[in-house]
Amino acid sequence: MKRILIANRGEIARRVIRSARALGLETVAVYSDADAGALHVSDADQAIAIGPAPARLSYLNAEAVLNAAQLSGADAVHPGYGFLSENADFAQAVKDAGMIWIGPDPETLRSMGDKQRAREIARAAGVPVVPGSERFGDTVTAETLLAAAQTVGYPLLVKAAAGGGGIGMRRVDGPETLVDAVRTTQSLAARAFGDGTVFLERFVPRARHIEVQVFGFGDGNAVHLYERDCSLQRRFQKVIEESPAPGLPDAKRARMADAAIALCAATKYRGAGTVEFIVDADSFDFYFLEMNTRIQVEHAVTEMVTGVDLVAMQIDFARGQLTGMEQDAIAVEGHAIECRLYAEDPLRKFQPSPGVLEELSLPHEGPALRVDCGYRTGDNVTPYYDPMLAKLIASGATRSEAIAGALRALDQIRVQGPKTNSAFLAACLGNEAFGKGDVHTGFIDASGDALLKSKERNEI
Repeated sequence: MKRILIANRGEIARRVIRSARALGLETVAVYSDADAGALHVSDADQAIAIGPAPARLSYLNAEAVLNAAQLSGADAVHPGYGFLSENADFAQAVKDAGMIWIGPDPETLRSMGDKQRAREIARAAGVPVVPGSERFGDTVTAETLLAAAQTVGYPLLVKAAAGGGGIGMRRVDGPETLVDAVRTTQSLAARAFGDGTVFLERFVPRARHIEVQVFGFGDGNAVHLYERDCSLQRRFQKVIEESPAPGLPDAKRARMADAAIALCAATKYRGAGTVEFIVDADSFDFYFLEMNTRIQVEHAVTEMVTGVDLVAMQIDFARGQLTGMEQDAIAVEGHAIECRLYAEDPLRKFQPSPGVLEELSLPHEGPALRVDCGYRTGDNVTPYYDPMLAKLIASGATRSEAIAGALRALDQIRVQGPKTNSAFLAACLGNEAFGKGDVHTGFIDASGDALLKSKERNEI
């Protein structure tokens, strides 16, 4: 392996380029018309245009990306996360073209990317699974849906069988809104993933969202890199993540890690992935939610507390230089918290806030602070892509120190142009309940307007 094409953009592409370069490898960036002057383009050794600004015509255009890889002379493709990272057909096309796919096998992408199939695999591996229904297509009748919902129990979630990121997910508290919620999710899922099938899943009201970072070696052996707590969410989208999970009993922590490893063994998983669990915030009983067959936005908190470069692991494994690892070689030191800085207006229902970044000043990185960013002053935040500006990952010897470091970092941000959620993030971190570790997926909704009252002091 000498040259890697990164099938992604922004801070994601920059993150992969950083590890690839440290390993002495050349990198190739792809870009849409909207990203011609982006940082990831200038960071790479080569850069190839792949199409117009809309993602479906560029970053989601598998043929265009594959053509760019072949044109550049790349011998490997890293998909980053999002876009084509869990697209089994694209992964197979890369391999068929004679290049190395830096990710799980296409067969695994298919089986674990289908949430219903993943539930079946997890159940067979002895992993506890949230009660749910079979899958339903667009011809399902209202009577069938209502009968299935009665069996699953209310409240419940309507979820797309394919895809992820909470797209299309709907909470249903009673039969009167069930059918409309199903039809809406089917429509959104069909547009987003090309697959409109859905299923029903029991909703755990006071839940924590805890995920285990894993790395499998393709022979049934795998290691875990401990867990992350991603409970602080808004509309099923993660806002703040941390590692390790606060207040989680050690026995439950160990059982959850064992369950994640069992799933990897059952699938002979290859490479980095994340096994996500819903955890009852009171009893700490946990249930398999889904598996993300890629690295994730929040992988940085794991890297901060373990000192392991997950992207470098992916690359080394793909080129045959990493054949195994002992679990005892991986340990957690301290605590880390990640904040997702978005160009959005919290006071207007978190609507995206596109526009030119007339000024973007972020805190300097150091041993206790990492900043992953795809923008600089003068760049345009377009409406075509996710409006995340940067990730701030702070670490400390204790959780309290990590929170304090994250708050200091947020206070140093200066933005002129788009609105941001910086003050909202600070309000979350400064909340008394959060400080005590009393978090759950409904935390933001339960806190009401209190988190929105802080003045956006970072915006000029």
